[in-house]
Amino acid sequence: MSSRRAVLSLCSLAVVSGTLLTACGALPGDEPGRRTVTVWLMRDSASDAFLKRFTKAYEAEHTDITLDIRIQDWTGIGEKVTKALDDKDGGDGGPDVIEVGNTQVPQYVDGGGLLDLSLESARDLGMEDWLPGLAEPGVDHARQFGIPWYAANRVVIYNKDLFAAAGIKNPPTTRDEWLALTRRLDSDGRQGIYLAGQDWYTLSGFIWDEGGELAHESAGTWTGALDTPEALRGMDFYRRLQALGQGPRNADEEHPSQADQFARGDIGQIISTPGTAQRIVKKNPALKGKLGFFPIPGKTANRAGSVFTGGSDLVIPANTGDRASAVAVVKALAGEKWNTELARTMNYVPNKTTLANAVAGEPGVAAMAVGAAHGKATPASPLWATVEAADNPIKAYMSQVLSGADPATAAKKASRTITERLDESGE
Repeated sequence: MSSRRAVLSLCSLAVVSGTLLTACGALPGDEPGRRTVTVWLMRDSASDAFLKRFTKAYEAEHTDITLDIRIQDWTGIGEKVTKALDDKDGGDGGPDVIEVGNTQVPQYVDGGGLLDLSLESARDLGMEDWLPGLAEPGVDHARQFGIPWYAANRVVIYNKDLFAAAGIKNPPTTRDEWLALTRRLDSDGRQGIYLAGQDWYTLSGFIWDEGGELAHESAGTWTGALDTPEALRGMDFYRRLQALGQGPRNADEEHPSQADQFARGDIGQIISTPGTAQRIVKKNPALKGKLGFFPIPGKTANRAGSVFTGGSDLVIPANTGDRASAVAVVKALAGEKWNTELARTMNYVPNKTTLANAVAGEPGVAAMAVGAAHGKATPASPLWATVEAADNPIKAYMSQVLSGADPATAAKKASRTITERLDESGE
């Protein structure tokens, strides 16, 4: 293992506490003839009530199966999952199904510890309708290892009173409209938008809209791509939008908290997940009922902007002792019935574009679902977490450009750093 790969596996990802329990074998107290399928799910991904409903219904339908759902913590999860996947006797003592962050899947694929679920994806799970930001990170050399479960992404949260005061009746549907509208809001002591200088997830969407990438892969080698014409156009749009507010050039959206800034009531818009609205209203109850949502606009009205898609995939360890039972549990969790129920319960985007109507009644989630149809994930390198480290070169690049540096020169420097960090040889 290269020194850089070691850094990734030990430091970049996190989850669980607790001990491994018997999987696909009889546990003390099991009814005779029933097999146990052990499922690791992340804390707060699903409510207790949802898990109880699912377990009761699944066990009633599959009378030979007992579900043993173990809740894991994000802190330390990478090392714990890697250990479970590396265990040669995993079928006798490890998980059979694991929830992992969608961008984590490449790391586990790289270790060779996951089952190839390509057949099930095409035959049983309707992969043609999956959200791309969940499905793409789960693919390696045309083989599907990660099964999309749920998604979340950024939208624009806006102050309805400030829109009305500026004579704005409808949210924008194109980038050009968005800039024009934001300029109107950016007056009389108000900020049109609060956009921190280092919100690189938002920048990623603008780059993707232009046809660019954060990094390119060719024959197994990754190269930073911030210096391409497409990526530079994305950064230029970010620069123009960011200038229509007072967001700090040298900090991200949490330093200071953009939710707290927006709660003051003098900011027209922020870009965040819909759940941020709860934090805003808690900070300033006077804004209750005065917040709206719309998808990040794209270049044309017939296509919303691209967004970074966060969320989770379900994977099955290659060392499971009962592949058929594990696959059956994944099919149920990722299938239409339980996936839409999870989305409604937790205000997530369902795993398929065809299921967006399931959340149409929640304005923030509905806006999120529109964007998710054009979502993407970070580059599928097992070493990508080294780019997202404390000294993220994308953040530094953004601050440099916003402070007046030549974009092409700064982008080349950042791209070189990305290339170095994604070099699996460690050289």
